[in-house]
Amino acid sequence: MRFSPGQVVDFAKKIEKILADKGARVALLARKGRPQSEMPEGMAFTHTAFAVYSEITTADGRKVPGYALYNLYQREKQLDTSDLVVDYPAGFFAGAAELEAGIVIPTPALQQRLLAVIISPAYVSLHDPRYSVIANPFTLGRQNCTEFVLDVIQAAISRTDDIKKIKAQEKASFEAQKVRVNLFKLLFGSLFRAEVSMSDQPGEPVTATFEKIGQYLVRHDKGAEALIVRPD
Repeated sequence: MRFSPGQVVDFAKKIEKILADKGARVALLARKGRPQSEMPEGMAFTHTAFAVYSEITTADGRKVPGYALYNLYQREKQLDTSDLVVDYPAGFFAGAAELEAGIVIPTPALQQRLLAVIISPAYVSLHDPRYSVIANPFTLGRQNCTEFVLDVIQAAISRTDDIKKIKAQEKASFEAQKVRVNLFKLLFGSLFRAEVSMSDQPGEPVTATFEKIGQYLVRHDKGAEALIVRPD
């Protein structure tokens, strides 16, 4: 662990307080799993989840208000496969390379629609367990956490769980991030690392990122708010 448990807990509490103070029922939350020096151009955050205001049961059985984080996580021992997992802010930031968070708070209307998707069977149906770290958001066959978040957002905006319609709408309105990585390294990785696949990349590699999703929401959900949070 790069940070002490106390540092992580304090930062997690700060994030929860900011979300609560802003009245967020559903927000996007991103963390840095790698140092910025190791990230490709145009990317800062490695993992994105939905923070949902919830009643949380503590280890001693008490029920307290807080934020549960709805994630797509890559399996540790099966790198080309993912699961949907619910965890909490302290665990979310425990393995962070830098204690810095990205937050996007949609408008209350979109938050309500997002919550309706998250608690419905549509949420699970939008998950494709075939994982690639650079999944193309416009195609089917591979998915990463940011593509999944984008699909859920688009399902809420468009009021549909039809994945083909969702992909068509994303292709028409979402700007993906070009993956500016040396192509030889990318192809080498696709041959020898299960978590990197080119099978869903028909042309120049692109992916969804927290930054691009934030820009998309701020542009299309008038009144949505994006912010960066660092420790005090």
